[in-house]
Amino acid sequence: MKLTQLLLPLFALALICLPLLRALYNASKGKSVKASMITNLSAFVGVCALAVVMPMSGVFAGDVVTNVAGSSAGLGYIAAALVTGLACIGAGIAVAAGAPAAIGAVSEDPKSFAKALIFVVLGEGIAIYGLLISILILNKI
Repeated sequence: MKLTQLLLPLFALALICLPLLRALYNASKGKSVKASMITNLSAFVGVCALAVVMPMSGVFAGDVVTNVAGSSAGLGYIAAALVTGLACIGAGIAVAAGAPAAIGAVSEDPKSFAKALIFVVLGEGIAIYGLLISILILNKI
């Protein structure tokens, strides 16, 4: 067993667990959990890079020669995951800005509930669009 066959998956696992450990540490110290967002994004980029590097380096291939279709399918899965993840992050940002404003508007004037609800639903629609695009990508693989 090569050393890279052992170390690269362990490194990917450590990158996945790192944001969780940072958030737990910040929560135990009474600090804001928002500070671990940079750690989360950098770990995400690292895992994506490893997902591209590991198949190309032949870590899991052994003596079998990999074909081009397998790597293109892997990149398709990465694209579908990125579309869903980034759309959900965008929807979260939109709802985080729209929902408190909608609650404030409804507390001032209860007749504005329907108008306020539309803005919150538009933010959630971004996640649904990302999910639909990822389903289309997965159907092409």
